Amino acid sequence: MFKGSLPALVTPFSNGKVDIDALKKLVDWHVDQGSNGLVPVGTTGESPTLTHDEHDMVVEVVVKTAAGRVPVIAGAGSNNTAESLRFMEHAKRVGAG
Repeated sequence: MFKGSLPALVTPFSNGKVDIDALKKLVDWHVDQGSNGLVPVGTTGESPTLTHDEHDMVVEVVVKTAAGRVPVIAGAGSNNTAESLRFMEHAKRVGAG
């Protein structure tokens, strides 16, 4: 189903907030370098520090910026099963896998 390089993206911050411009540049850089897919809020450690709104925003920004050039597999980890399911539904709704 998936193959090749699918990096778990870091979530860039500036002044304590998600740096959306840097995130977009990071997505473009990974696509330009030949990544076969992207994993936002995956296993790089940011997911427990993001609010739920930030989590959703990061996934949506990555999907929109990737613009179908590569698949996006959104992280949906949580200590709460209901929240994990909500993260998965949001990811699906915005076009991530």
